[in-house]
Amino acid sequence: MTTLFDPFDLSGLALANRVVMAPLTRSRSPGAVPPTMAATYYAQRADAGLIVTEGAAISPQGQGHANVPGLYTEEARAGWRAVADAVHARGGKIVVQLWHVGRISHTELQPGGARPVAPAVGARATMYGGGAHGYIDYPALEKAAP
Repeated sequence: MTTLFDPFDLSGLALANRVVMAPLTRSRSPGAVPPTMAATYYAQRADAGLIVTEGAAISPQGQGHANVPGLYTEEARAGWRAVADAVHARGGKIVVQLWHVGRISHTELQPGGARPVAPAVGARATMYGGGAHGYIDYPALEKAAP
């Protein structure tokens, strides 16, 4: 009988155990760049069989929250490289969760204040705008011109 702590083969990816760290949005990446503390944070959890990182936006249009990491600039990739290197140095395995938040974005986070790349549907929620902004409502979106 296998246990949670026995090694596991995940389709060719050898894991030290069956523990998977679920993604948690940390909102600690100003400018969408994972800081040094991210490498420390993830390395401290390298004993998990697999770490799934917080969501990393695939483009500036994919950003949906203040201070979340991206993966679309050289600086962000260098930040994630430091994270991966720190986890690997402790024998851990890590994968990045890629995301594009679609409608759950805000014009305040979009390049040039543009409309989010998403359907024109309402979002009855608030977004943490960071710092002095606090929580702000999502704007109503009009349908894009054909």
